[in-house]
Amino acid sequence: MKNKILKFTVSAFALLVGACITSCKDFNEEHGITIQGTPYEVYIVCDNDTWSSPAGDTIRTMLTDPVPAIHQTEPVFDIVHILPGGLRNVIARHRNILKLSAAPSKKEAMVVEYDVSAHPQTVITVQAPSQTALANYLDSNREKLLGLLEKSERDRDISYARKYNEAGIQSKIKNRFGVDMLVPKGYQLRSEHEDFLWASYELPKASIGFFIYSYPYLGAEPPSPESIIDARNRFAALIPGPSEGSYMTTSPYYEPLTRHLRINGRLWVETRGLWDTANDFMGGPFVSFTTVDTDNKRVIVLDCYVMAVGQKKRNYIREAEHLVYLINVPESK
Repeated sequence: MKNKILKFTVSAFALLVGACITSCKDFNEEHGITIQGTPYEVYIVCDNDTWSSPAGDTIRTMLTDPVPAIHQTEPVFDIVHILPGGLRNVIARHRNILKLSAAPSKKEAMVVEYDVSAHPQTVITVQAPSQTALANYLDSNREKLLGLLEKSERDRDISYARKYNEAGIQSKIKNRFGVDMLVPKGYQLRSEHEDFLWASYELPKASIGFFIYSYPYLGAEPPSPESIIDARNRFAALIPGPSEGSYMTTSPYYEPLTRHLRINGRLWVETRGLWDTANDFMGGPFVSFTTVDTDNKRVIVLDCYVMAVGQKKRNYIREAEHLVYLINVPESK
């Protein structure tokens, strides 16, 4: 994703930040001050006492837990500690800012602000009357805080896809499956068969891909984890590997993780795991989303994968999994 960034001198930008106290959102929208920083990076603003307290330990653990189902250990977020006095000039334009504050006069609270000094920016302030209370409050609001930060990154990807997308692939998905899906700019159609379509975004050292497939729904219950993997392997075999006779399959050495979630009102089964290449040596993480289209008695699956040999994979797989928020399967009558 590339955005144009207006360039200011440090002193000029400092004046702009000071002038934005009451109307910075309007200013940002009018003049286009763009966020800086890399995806899934969070600036944590607090004093040294808080950073070295149980509250600091809690937030570090929370944000740097390892991402599940990828080959190497990578944190959920990259974090940078910033002292309160350091939040000025260019730093104020960071994409994700988390402020922590503990003082007897403060009540436990979490406040979320958007586009304070740049766009699209998220600033979260968490406060409590003591370091211990702050640590407890952070721990009890773990899922909410992580969800807010993840949603901010997801919304940025969704916004990009709405502005820049591949109409040709979208049309083929509509014709083949009868569903609407925004496909971000840069994806290329790789192959399609009956009830199957595969596209990928090729980067110099990585590949982000997805394939959509459908098959008859014969039962009265949601698909089981075993049936999801069986179906995945049947269709993944249509994706060829680098050598003759090789193809994608699901790694048998990592048990996939599953959970149910609702996206735009529709129930999906999310499955995370690792993929391998049969008859060759290649693999990476995948995340698939399975839903039942009861009106048409079929199961529809969006399966996303990443290949990035020797590279970090967190941002790639996160970008891929956001694709499910761009697909609209008609609701059952």
